[in-house]
Amino acid sequence: MDHDMSVTGGGTLPAGWAGRTDGATGAMTNVKFMPMGPGMHLTLGPATILYRAGDAVTGPFHTLATFTQTKAPSHPEGYGLFFEGRDLAGAGQHYVYFLVRGDGKFLIKRRAGANTSLIQDWTENSAVVKADADGKATNTLEIDAKSTAGKVRFVANGKELYAMDAKPGDVAGNVGIRANHNLDLHISGFAVHK
Repeated sequence: MDHDMSVTGGGTLPAGWAGRTDGATGAMTNVKFMPMGPGMHLTLGPATILYRAGDAVTGPFHTLATFTQTKAPSHPEGYGLFFEGRDLAGAGQHYVYFLVRGDGKFLIKRRAGANTSLIQDWTENSAVVKADADGKATNTLEIDAKSTAGKVRFVANGKELYAMDAKPGDVAGNVGIRANHNLDLHISGFAVHK
């Protein structure tokens, strides 16, 4: 198992953003998240979630962002979006996350406190752009709980990868970004439409 790398210049987030790392050993000092060009740049040691209070939803919503993995991690690591974020600073943290990774696979998982449970295990899909020889890949991801009543759709590059049932109140909570450890990502176009 590879360790979280140290990140020079980490530890501060742009105004309005909050974050949380995974586990007891992950420190926000090894998370660097800053405006860069058209978007934000994220360099990680520990796996992290990032979110803004203004992006919390109470019912149907649609979120999207374009992620560019800029270099290869030591092994495939996932990045993407989350929703249903509740008690994100507390012991009872809860959210559902949708990730893709450089080998062309996607995952959907639920976190409840320190535990996680699978909704959809890592599954290859041709819609997910694989990393090139330099470890670079760009994927536009969406979570759509707005266009089809009673469904949450998980979309990569315009193609639905998975859909699950959800009542409007089930999707309430914070919406944000989730990335696993030791990734270097450029994120553009992050938006939450309520």
